[in-house]
Amino acid sequence: MAEQLKAIKGMNDILPPESARWEWLESTVRALMRRYGYQNVRTPIVEPTALFVRGLGEVTDIVEKEMYSFEDSLNGDKLTLRPEGTAGVVRAINEHTFLYEGGKRLYYIGPMFRHERPQKGRYRQFHQVGAEAMGFHGPDVDAELILMVAALWRDLGIQIGTDVRLQLNSLGQPEERLAHRKALIAHLEAHQELLDEDARRRLHSNPLRILDTKNPAMQPVVEAAPRLMDFLGAESLVHFEAVKAVLDAAGVPYEVNPRLVRGMDYYNLTVFEWVTERLGAQGTVCGGGRYDGLIEQLGGKSAPAVGWGLGMERLLLLLQELGIEPPSAAPDAFAVVMAGTPLPQVLTTVDRLRARGVNVVVNPAGKEGPASPKSQFKKADASGAQYALVFGPDEMAAGQVSVKPLRDGSEQASRSIADVESWADSLMAHRRS
Repeated sequence: MAEQLKAIKGMNDILPPESARWEWLESTVRALMRRYGYQNVRTPIVEPTALFVRGLGEVTDIVEKEMYSFEDSLNGDKLTLRPEGTAGVVRAINEHTFLYEGGKRLYYIGPMFRHERPQKGRYRQFHQVGAEAMGFHGPDVDAELILMVAALWRDLGIQIGTDVRLQLNSLGQPEERLAHRKALIAHLEAHQELLDEDARRRLHSNPLRILDTKNPAMQPVVEAAPRLMDFLGAESLVHFEAVKAVLDAAGVPYEVNPRLVRGMDYYNLTVFEWVTERLGAQGTVCGGGRYDGLIEQLGGKSAPAVGWGLGMERLLLLLQELGIEPPSAAPDAFAVVMAGTPLPQVLTTVDRLRARGVNVVVNPAGKEGPASPKSQFKKADASGAQYALVFGPDEMAAGQVSVKPLRDGSEQASRSIADVESWADSLMAHRRS
């Protein structure tokens, strides 16, 4: 036998019935985006490596250690499988001058790639939902994006405050961060003997990320560090207070976390995370913020932007942990076909029902013809269908099909094949109950 090939470690197949959970989540997200006026954007999964080096920063963990980068053997181009979605959306916006007519609200759903140690909820190929509002300066749009995530939690049945919590911070503007950076470096240098290897490496390249350390031994140093909030000017503070005012008015609880930073270099002003204690160390479910400098940094005309990204694997794990399951994907009806029944008439009848919106599964015949009625009814019951449609030669000769309820014990009834439209809706009534 030929050697069996397997998927690459950390890149997983998603098969039924698990795929039904993904479809449910995706459809919930798409419905949410329509309500908020966000339109779908789809960018390539392969981009120029320079896009992420320029966009994310050379000293970020993603660029230094996690990107899948390679050289195109045909032309020597340096390419990378996208590790996140925002940079590619900005590249597309710039390339197609998409903000020429004004601001845009966009969203994406798709796979991302990072070469890191696979663990539960964290894979080498993972999937993100992202929302990006580009061309809007005001704090109202920051708040809108946070409220959108809160609405998603409600749509999914996740409780805000118990299942997930919102954390906020402001990173201010570049010049304010620069003043804070100098004070932070001076503080950390004064306690350098207490820093771990990772913190020493970041000390002069990306000291803000040291504040996000999970190392218990470094917590006293981090707690005593200068706070960025103390370096913010009046405009940055007004912007942050305006975001909080909207959340207060909407009744969305939050906590200001002065140690909250983002992993990318391009963020400014509002940053936020939705976190949970339900998933152990993988506590962040959704994160985002404002990134007003990125569009210009990647070659476009200066324009403000704000957005968020959400890991689908992690969210699905949270839903599973909370016992939240999608609506049943079972068919409405299962066609049981008796021996001697004319198959063309069966299949055309079933397709007329499908055209009316009825979900029908037909048990396929084997080499010897249809399976035994007992076997077919067993499959009908296992499918979760509400009804069995029994196609027998005698019934069909009379222009009838028998409709047998499988769940509520009510009586079997004969229905006219010539007029399926008159009774098709009755097969879907259970969806409304």
